[in-house]
Amino acid sequence: GKTTTAAALALRAAEQHGRRTVVLTIDPARRLAQSLGLTELDNTPRQVKGIDVESSGGELHAMMLDMKRTFDDVVLAHTDPAKAAEIFANPFYQAMSSTFSGTQEYMAMEKLGQLHARGEWDLIVVDTPPSRSALDFLDAPARLSRFLDGRMLRLLLAPARTGGRSMFSLVTASFGMFSRVVQKVLGTQLLADLSGFVAALDSMFGGFRQRAEQTYRILQAGETAFLLVAAPEPDAVREAAYFAGRLREEQMPLAGLVLNRVHRPAVADLAAPESRAAAERLAAAGGHEGTVEVLRAHATLAEQAVREQQVAARFTETFPEVPTVSVAAQPADVHDVDGLRTIGAAISRS
Repeated sequence: GKTTTAAALALRAAEQHGRRTVVLTIDPARRLAQSLGLTELDNTPRQVKGIDVESSGGELHAMMLDMKRTFDDVVLAHTDPAKAAEIFANPFYQAMSSTFSGTQEYMAMEKLGQLHARGEWDLIVVDTPPSRSALDFLDAPARLSRFLDGRMLRLLLAPARTGGRSMFSLVTASFGMFSRVVQKVLGTQLLADLSGFVAALDSMFGGFRQRAEQTYRILQAGETAFLLVAAPEPDAVREAAYFAGRLREEQMPLAGLVLNRVHRPAVADLAAPESRAAAERLAAAGGHEGTVEVLRAHATLAEQAVREQQVAARFTETFPEVPTVSVAAQPADVHDVDGLRTIGAAISRS
């Protein structure tokens, strides 16, 4: 329910509070586009039509991260056309910008920084990847800095910075031994592609780090709020607690937990044991089959509600200062704007 919650919050901000809102999804699932009535999402904000913003004056835009296009845009913005063409043609860049682990999360940081810098939005909602993968989003700046400051990268950059024609032109015994080992492991062509990629991007590395650190500071700012979304199930709540602990360590502002798909019996005062006992008495008496089935169904639902409350307590007892809201399980999947309004209203009422 994470993507649905993000879309519902963005929709409510636009319709009820008149805010110019954009929702960015990093998750490759297409449900966000479908729920907002869009045929597709891409790297450019698309305005959502057919929503009720006439009285509020708000706007809702939606987009889905395209990490390769975002990487290409960064290159184009910070290099001249000739250098950009050289980078785009490099096989290592082509692989890194499309498939390398961590690139998506770093480019999400880039895109968030771009949206924030434009100053066009009253609210930016970011739908991160599920569970612990979302931590990659927080870790992207630190991982980038480690990469840029790494020994291997400095060795690869050394020939380019000293005017050498290739990475093997630096004549030192230690580097010669290093290059032969790496060449044997990676192969000459891959190493040459990597060296060319590093040399071409050398002038941009400082900008990468600086922008990542700026975005990280935005995530720590008072204007930012993290909202965890979890179903009342042991694994999901455990992941939410782990994430909350990391946010606390990183001094990130945690606004609350949304417990999604919570089950609530229609008659809260009728406990499961009493409901089952009544069902058994009526079954023994005969002639009350419909009522028996209803009582048994109620007992099952009441037992599930108690289990969910116990699971949720594992989070609330560990983080008593974090507000928690509950959204009832819906009879069907949320796939349209009306469904999003229902979710948004449930979060607001809580």
